[in-house]
Amino acid sequence: MANKIDLAGRFAAVTGGAQGIGRAIVERFLDSGAAVAIWDQDTVLAQKTAGELANRGKIVAVAADVTSYAAVERARDETVKAFGRIDILVNNAGVAGLNTTTWEYPVEEWRRVMAINLDGPFYCCKAVAPLMVAQNYGRVVNIASIAGKEGNPNAPAYSASKAAVIALTKSLAKETANKDISVNAITPAAARTAIFDQMTQQHIDFMLSKIPRGRFVRVDEIAALAAFCASEDCSFTTGSVFDISGGRATY
Repeated sequence: MANKIDLAGRFAAVTGGAQGIGRAIVERFLDSGAAVAIWDQDTVLAQKTAGELANRGKIVAVAADVTSYAAVERARDETVKAFGRIDILVNNAGVAGLNTTTWEYPVEEWRRVMAINLDGPFYCCKAVAPLMVAQNYGRVVNIASIAGKEGNPNAPAYSASKAAVIALTKSLAKETANKDISVNAITPAAARTAIFDQMTQQHIDFMLSKIPRGRFVRVDEIAALAAFCASEDCSFTTGSVFDISGGRATY
């Protein structure tokens, strides 16, 4: 039984919310009383997920390609039309990218990973932050990675993008610190989701070897931390990085 976190009366947008970590966050938010908009480029899967979770609360599926600022603006406007406001933004959509050395990393693959993992959160923050400032309330939760703190070998684009998300988190947090707005990042160790399909087995084994807990993090554990960061209780902490790496990083 999960501990109760009160998100009643709040309206959330979760990017990449149709599957994996994003879906777990959507489920936890719904169970906590929030209405949720799934922002996902896979509209078929997003609609399917929304249908499966409709009995747990108010949920809508919104088409959102986070690599396009115009598409993000449309998603924002559609969500505001459905809910009236956006109180919570979770930037979760991301890709792992290729596993290879920095000097062998294809330039186009670097750009693809950065477009999704870094441009996406920037676009979403740019589009939604003014709404939060105007209403003097907001919670932004950026899903970064332990790779953004330590850097993983053979994952230069992923590591760099997640490090940049941590810095983006700190910048926005300081810009909004005079409001009832909290902007925080979560740095999970690897979770066994569809993103593993993008990685080599060697890289997966490397990540597991670095975790003192001896296992991968569960998506529901990440969702629980995200729910706290999205709650009214997270009122004084902003610009912080919440570690959930099984002891891999303790700073």
